[in-house]
Amino acid sequence: MKILILTQYFPPEVGAPQNRLFELAVRLQKKGADITALTAMPNYPQMEIHQKYKNLKYICEEMDGLVIHRSSIYVSKNRSILSRLRNYFSFVFSSYRVGKNKLGTFDIILCESPPLFLGITAVRLARKKKAKLIFNVSDLWPESAEKLGIVKNKFLLGISYRLEKWIYKNSFLITGQTQGIVKSISSRFPSKKTYWLPNGVDIDYFDPSKINSSWRTENKFNENNFILFYAGIIGHAYNFDIVLNAANNLSGNENIKFVIIGNGPNKLKLIEQINKLNHKNIFFYDSVPKSELPHIINSIDALVIPLRKTDLSEGTIPSKIFENLAMKKPILLGVEGEAKELFIDEGKCGLAFEPENAEDLTKKILMLYNDRNLLHQMGENGRKYVSEKFNRDLIADKFWNHLIQL
Repeated sequence: MKILILTQYFPPEVGAPQNRLFELAVRLQKKGADITALTAMPNYPQMEIHQKYKNLKYICEEMDGLVIHRSSIYVSKNRSILSRLRNYFSFVFSSYRVGKNKLGTFDIILCESPPLFLGITAVRLARKKKAKLIFNVSDLWPESAEKLGIVKNKFLLGISYRLEKWIYKNSFLITGQTQGIVKSISSRFPSKKTYWLPNGVDIDYFDPSKINSSWRTENKFNENNFILFYAGIIGHAYNFDIVLNAANNLSGNENIKFVIIGNGPNKLKLIEQINKLNHKNIFFYDSVPKSELPHIINSIDALVIPLRKTDLSEGTIPSKIFENLAMKKPILLGVEGEAKELFIDEGKCGLAFEPENAEDLTKKILMLYNDRNLLHQMGENGRKYVSEKFNRDLIADKFWNHLIQL
């Protein structure tokens, strides 16, 4: 079975879709699939082409046995809607040229969305290559862009909703990263085949028994410090004001520390807010390579997930949940909906706090700080739960069997 993975985001970039697609590709190849990736020159989230790839229009390389074709993309640190559209459509056009002229035939094209616009390339290439299109939806666009206020132009939104319908109509199978995404698509397009393809974790790579980390001491934290942690994109979906407010509430306790690691469109604004507070309990670091994450997570006490309070967030499952739970670190989850039902209500892997409620977050932090037995038990629950439900090996096995059946 020859499969082309078409995505704007792929390693060596750091991020959730990059890791998820790469890990799936490696596992499907081990099952016997012939996997090729068509992606952009690495640039995300800094929005700057990596040094190795600068001034290149096209390159073909190999990564862990995968053949990777990369085409050009326009990048800019300007976050205007026009700049975003130039970014998306530059890859739409360049990926189609490369796919058409440099790649052979495929049985399946698996296209990652967002960006939704890449579906244009996917549909055209699927027709050209006589391949079946699987459209993998990790975020409901344009719905999420509209609800988060990223896109407000009614004309653009109207075009995007029509494009979404056209892409789904031309897809053989639509996969969704969450059950909420799958339900939304199934309710609006009942005639289409759908499949839940969740994110997960490599439980062998994120295994605390294999990690001996000195990150805590290297960064001048002591063994009595209780470290609350966030690592990921500093973007529109998260409300960091409540984290800063909780840090302010707890500034009198010198043992409670907040560590934020990441990059993204709201990074500079967040750093400015942290500097204004001038508290000694908040620490910010730039993004780190994936290889460093297990060592950092092994050194912290709990993960904070401060999602914004929107209907859209209720169907969101942040990828950082899986890695931290695999490392036996409980979560403080600020979102209602699917993530809470899975990891708090069913898995007992942490505590939920009311979204955008700093007082409730402060209260839940103190519950874990004052009850280390609860902290430990929720950590144990977390690894057991993701090992059974969200093991990348099991996810790839099920998806491979589904493809064969189809």
